[in-house]
Amino acid sequence: MDPVTLTTDRLLLRPVGPQDTDAVYDACQDPDIQRWTTIPSPYLREHARNFTEQLAPRGWADGSMFTFGVFLHSGELAGMLGITLRALGLGEIGFWAAKQHRANGYVTEAVLTACRWSFTHAALDRVEWRAEVGNRASRAVAERAGFTIEGTLRSATNNKGVRRDAWVGSLLPSDLGLPSVAPYLPAR
Repeated sequence: MDPVTLTTDRLLLRPVGPQDTDAVYDACQDPDIQRWTTIPSPYLREHARNFTEQLAPRGWADGSMFTFGVFLHSGELAGMLGITLRALGLGEIGFWAAKQHRANGYVTEAVLTACRWSFTHAALDRVEWRAEVGNRASRAVAERAGFTIEGTLRSATNNKGVRRDAWVGSLLPSDLGLPSVAPYLPAR
């Protein structure tokens, strides 16, 4: 799929590239990002370079992962968001916010924007959110974006070689007033 750029009144969601390596590296020095995400720790410049020059562009090229840098209109990096395809019609969302841009609603706004796009342009019928139990900031973003928290999965994530329990939630097109690609028949 060709990379896309999405805009809101406050944000520009665009694919990252080599020009973003330094900003990604700087943001990922934050201990909270290293603690709660699966990025390497310590996070080296070569990790940022691999992410911006290879991993993110390859995801767009092969349609396996749609990574958006979340930028203020000034050009400053406020966060990162990715939707990874897990199965037909199913994507998993992950995100982080740069420390200085937390508590402004930027990531929630970006999540809603990217999910709307994924439902209307990437043929997804379900976006899952997962976070390690205890990552209350991530859960707050998911809940503000309208995700239904579905429960706790035991040993569902591997973060730096340690199996951990994870919260899981979902967002469906109907949650945003959008049609589904495939009909949905809920359990009765």
